[in-house]
Amino acid sequence: MDARLLVSLSGVTTRTLHRCAHLAAELERRHVPLSILHVARTGDGPVTAWVRTRAAAGDSVLLNGYDHRIPPTHRAVHLGRKAEFAALPAHEARLRLIAAKAALDATGVAVDGFAPPRWLASPGTVQALREHGFTLCADQNAVRDLVTGEIRRARVQDFTSQSHRTETVRCFALVLASARAARRGGLVRLGIDAADLSRPGLRQALLDAVDVALENRAFGSTYGSLRHTAPA
Repeated sequence: MDARLLVSLSGVTTRTLHRCAHLAAELERRHVPLSILHVARTGDGPVTAWVRTRAAAGDSVLLNGYDHRIPPTHRAVHLGRKAEFAALPAHEARLRLIAAKAALDATGVAVDGFAPPRWLASPGTVQALREHGFTLCADQNAVRDLVTGEIRRARVQDFTSQSHRTETVRCFALVLASARAARRGGLVRLGIDAADLSRPGLRQALLDAVDVALENRAFGSTYGSLRHTAPA
């Protein structure tokens, strides 16, 4: 069975917007849509306008949390600010989602589902998502249909590296993993943060992974489209 290729982009800011637009253009040349992981915040006009334009062109938009600059109140586990949904109980996740939905309504951005920061969602977050009408949650290891309960297992291949010394080896491994996943069928999930688009090696490795997945009969898709098709 042919694989579905999902490429996600997170961390879009006014400073990275030009690189994000360039990546989107490269993917368009390959007939691969983009799934944008969007942080709900007000006062970010250029980013919001770009996200709306991309959505109108057929890209998918997933809520990626509520303004990462605001730390969670839950302190039982020390978390980096970008993983604020990883250990939140349901009632605190509800508060975040209420604020995020209000910000989305104010900016006119519609979302297809939820992808938690760092792809980590607590059980309480999943419960709160269902209560607030979200139909899809994409986490580190799977994409969950919150209406039917169906789960598509596939790990995200994140094109990021903490060390320049290991970047080449890691990128090579990620490209190989993309080829293997495409040959198996199902979902091929690739992700990159906008800040890492400034690193030529990571950016090229992502495009190489896209190309090798396409060569192995994967076809470009979005997270939003998964709610309209039967599971692989």
